[in-house]
Amino acid sequence: MRRAAVLSGLGLLAVGVLAGAPFVGIHPVPLRALWDGEQTLAAKIFWQLRLPRVVMGMLAGAGLAASGLVFQAMFRNPLATPFTLGVASGASLGASIYIHLRLAFSFLAIPGGTWFAFGGALTAILLVYGLTRMRRDFSAATLLLAGVAISFCLSSLILFLQYLSDFTRTYRMLRWVMGGLDNVVGFSDVARVLPFVLAGTVVVVALRHELNLITTGEELATARGMAVARVKMILFFVASLMVGAVVAVCGPIGFVGLVAPHICRLLVGPDHRVLTPATLLMGAAFLAFCDTLARTLMAPTELPVGILTALLGGPFFLWLLLGRGPAAAGP
Repeated sequence: MRRAAVLSGLGLLAVGVLAGAPFVGIHPVPLRALWDGEQTLAAKIFWQLRLPRVVMGMLAGAGLAASGLVFQAMFRNPLATPFTLGVASGASLGASIYIHLRLAFSFLAIPGGTWFAFGGALTAILLVYGLTRMRRDFSAATLLLAGVAISFCLSSLILFLQYLSDFTRTYRMLRWVMGGLDNVVGFSDVARVLPFVLAGTVVVVALRHELNLITTGEELATARGMAVARVKMILFFVASLMVGAVVAVCGPIGFVGLVAPHICRLLVGPDHRVLTPATLLMGAAFLAFCDTLARTLMAPTELPVGILTALLGGPFFLWLLLGRGPAAAGP
């Protein structure tokens, strides 16, 4: 009963953020803008700027939260995040190369920077996978260490590009790495990310029972008939592709994939059959809410939402670790 109440509450929270956030801002948007199409300025602000941005925030938040949940279960490590395996570093390197070369193009109505960022994310995924396949004794520890090593290498290349670039290009690189939803205009970006997040969510929800088995240990999961290596590789690719798609459009937004699963674990317990939908709803509501704060706290100037998620998520996580004890932070 308590779990059902929590899920209902999180669902109402997500719906409330979706319904209320588009009306928040320095320019008031009356309710009649919903029926004005795009004939008035208020209607254009609502339909072209605020609503797509809120929807993108919820999509990105759900994708990052689900990926964080998957990696925490796979590695049995409460500190695992969607960016642990170097996907964000790969995307950031791709975007940095695009900026450093002063490229300006689009393909299939998708900006070149997005293509480069997604290509960098895919490259990081394939590098990590290739390194793990070089060892016959594939394990989560091998995957984790390979991801960390790739992340360090790619991050050093980003710093090298920043060193070679002039002030303007270096600033653009740094701003991209901060993450944000301020470049979302219309629903085109939403349409690009939606297939990845939707498909990834379906797979993660379908494998929620397997996630429970993985957290008990590989030996016990194997004894119960689960093909552990195959399931882990499916989860690795699905979660990484979700992260790659989100980061390619929004940049690396930290702490969502770390904090949302922990909050929900405190609320509903470790059972992934309930924890998975709760984490999706929490991640969606959390990032959309943070983005609403980011664009209103210092209006008309906007804060990068990645800064705000870290400011809110960091203290909470310290409280979780120090105030609630080690058991509360476990997977």
